[in-house]
Amino acid sequence: MTLKLKPLHPLFAAEAGGVDLRKPLDEQVVREIDAAMDRHAVLVFRGQPLEQAEQVALARYFGPLDAGLRKATGAPTRFNYDELIDIGNVALDGSVAERENTKLIGVLANQLWHADSTFQDVPVKYSMLSAVVVTEEGGETQWADLRAAWDALPEKTKRHVEGRTGRHSAFHSRIGLGDDKYTDEQLKRFAPVERPLVHVHPGSGRKVLYPSVHIDRVSGLTVPEGRLLVAELLEHATQPEFVYTHTWRAGDYVMWDNRSTLHRGRRYDLTARRDLRRTTTLERDAVRAVA
Repeated sequence: MTLKLKPLHPLFAAEAGGVDLRKPLDEQVVREIDAAMDRHAVLVFRGQPLEQAEQVALARYFGPLDAGLRKATGAPTRFNYDELIDIGNVALDGSVAERENTKLIGVLANQLWHADSTFQDVPVKYSMLSAVVVTEEGGETQWADLRAAWDALPEKTKRHVEGRTGRHSAFHSRIGLGDDKYTDEQLKRFAPVERPLVHVHPGSGRKVLYPSVHIDRVSGLTVPEGRLLVAELLEHATQPEFVYTHTWRAGDYVMWDNRSTLHRGRRYDLTARRDLRRTTTLERDAVRAVA
């Protein structure tokens, strides 16, 4: 098998083919996918419907798996694997979740620009989303290229942000949406972590601007100043020229690099069934360092 790539955007994102993701991958294909991710940051595989076990097995080729915010909330899952993260609007009993269902907070929070799990001590690498059921309208996912965003940032702003850190809080964006019923124990499980506002991507060697809706304060600035700076950087990084928009089809499988992109879901009719499953990998070197 040989990976075939077709660019989807002038700056990043590519449609990937030539590989059957339901079959075991050899080391060469895994290396090709890693190299393509370093270049394109988002890879779209069409027509690759996966069973739950297949999706988990596939994700493991790219690193240890992470269960995300469920580690703090302890929320029940409808999946057979804790490593599968629910991005749909399906309730535990298989029905479409009612608007009062607390799981929809996560659906709505995903409509804010973010990278996955930046609020954890151990950084994540890739996220991979498998589309099982999609809506006829809405529900697109958008990605922003943070490498290109850094390149286009005015020099004065580069000097202002480089060397600063943002404090990433797991619950900051959710509390802003009115989801504030967390226990002290839950809040302590994901204490805020500091991450640079600018970092160098280990695979491409490119500098990356790294704002996020998870950031509640910025080093060296007052809370209001920091939040306004983050809003300014998000506005810059998510301009149309830096954004790829994906319209989902059932059977799509999309990988993205959380170290070089932001993403968000788009609004859709919450009464229409939507079923997507996500896996997310941790950085192997970071896991070994912690261990």
